[in-house]
Amino acid sequence: MPEGHTLHRLASDHRTRFLSHPLRVTSPQGRFTASAALLDGRVMTGAEAHGKHLFLGFGGRGWVHIHLGLFGRSDFGPAPAPPPADTVRLRLAGPGAYADLRGPTTCALITDGEKDAVHERLGPDPLRAADDPDRAWARISRSRTTVAALLMDQKVIAGVGNVYRAEVLFRHGVDPYRAGRDLARAEWDAIWADLVELMREGVRNNRIDTVRPEHTPEAMGRAPRVDDHGGEVYVYRRARMPCLVCGGEIRTEGLAARNLFWCPVCQPR
Repeated sequence: MPEGHTLHRLASDHRTRFLSHPLRVTSPQGRFTASAALLDGRVMTGAEAHGKHLFLGFGGRGWVHIHLGLFGRSDFGPAPAPPPADTVRLRLAGPGAYADLRGPTTCALITDGEKDAVHERLGPDPLRAADDPDRAWARISRSRTTVAALLMDQKVIAGVGNVYRAEVLFRHGVDPYRAGRDLARAEWDAIWADLVELMREGVRNNRIDTVRPEHTPEAMGRAPRVDDHGGEVYVYRRARMPCLVCGGEIRTEGLAARNLFWCPVCQPR
């Protein structure tokens, strides 16, 4: 599932290509046809993200709420748009570009009030400058749940997925099985600040890179990572491989239906 930086990147891409332009809005697949008809010819007035949710604004007509889920994707191309595939849930076409949305878990036209309700049930997002990390800390500091599970709970903190979860805990030497209430406030502040920087870099580069300069392939004289999730990481999907810092073996276990990766030496209990 795409992590939060991907949705913020998509919001930026939509603003760059479509903001303030009247758009041709269609649903070649047919599952969004009625709502597309209400938006066709309207001007896009905004595009924003919160966690793993994307919102495309059309003034008084409301917002298109998109959650990509496991299989959704959005592809852009230059105008003129070619004939669409019948798998496209939503096509937006403007004077200079088009975008095709396929396979999302959610694609719905919602009101301002319904959009507010989505925001209210989500935790603070490291990529939303106005969001307050104290809201997340208030829940984490009282919880017996593991830090690893809390970081993946979108009601606690929005936008963090399996990659950022594993990597930020490694970077701060935190055992993923530590209870939230056993995390020190200074540790949480450092984790939040690190997520802000890492995820901003993810938006800029459209990939996740988490290794520090001294652990890059060039600095260590090692082969670059090859993985469909993108950049250089410390522990994610590196089970049974040597840790880039201590040389110990990276471990993996299931936690809350997701694979957890960590180094037991660098992240001691």
